[in-house]
Amino acid sequence: MAPLPVEFVQSASKHSQLPDSRAEITVVGRSNVGKSSLLNALAHRKKLAHVSNTPGRTRLLNLFEIVDPKDKRPGLSKTMVDLPGYGFAKAPGNMRAEWQAMIENYLLERENLLMVIVLVDGVVGPTKLDVQMLDWLRANGLPHSVVATKHDKVKSSQRDKRKKAVAEGCDLEPRDVIWVSAEKGTGLDRLRGLVMTWLQA
Repeated sequence: MAPLPVEFVQSASKHSQLPDSRAEITVVGRSNVGKSSLLNALAHRKKLAHVSNTPGRTRLLNLFEIVDPKDKRPGLSKTMVDLPGYGFAKAPGNMRAEWQAMIENYLLERENLLMVIVLVDGVVGPTKLDVQMLDWLRANGLPHSVVATKHDKVKSSQRDKRKKAVAEGCDLEPRDVIWVSAEKGTGLDRLRGLVMTWLQA
């Protein structure tokens, strides 16, 4: 499947500062789970989203448009938002609290948000913070899908066992977890197809 035709639009500290979108998905996960790397891999571009070795560098709501050349209507049509990561960020507690409020307000109040992609480290598995996020999304009735990253870092002999463990930790069936590798390209075509399907809902 062709790379997603993604273009950066803008960053904002509040969702009210973002332009309206007719269909939107968002990506959330721990600070070092590989959100930016995955966005770059989906678009097959190296510098679309900034990748840092320091967790917590994404501190704003970053809005991207998935460009549809057939859609001639004014304004944004299909968009994706990269949210600040949770946990391990080298920032003061009050700043992390502001990020949490920013994320929660966005998730609860953003109109036309159709899917929340929750990234989980496939090697580490779901952490306490990941489980808290999933519980919060479920409690608030928000549609979400779990994507496990770093498929290539799991030894082939351990993958079936790891997939079962990750799914169990997320309270899901193994078939419900989407496994990907931004480095090797594993699962990216499937995820691209799902992204476009979610945006057409």
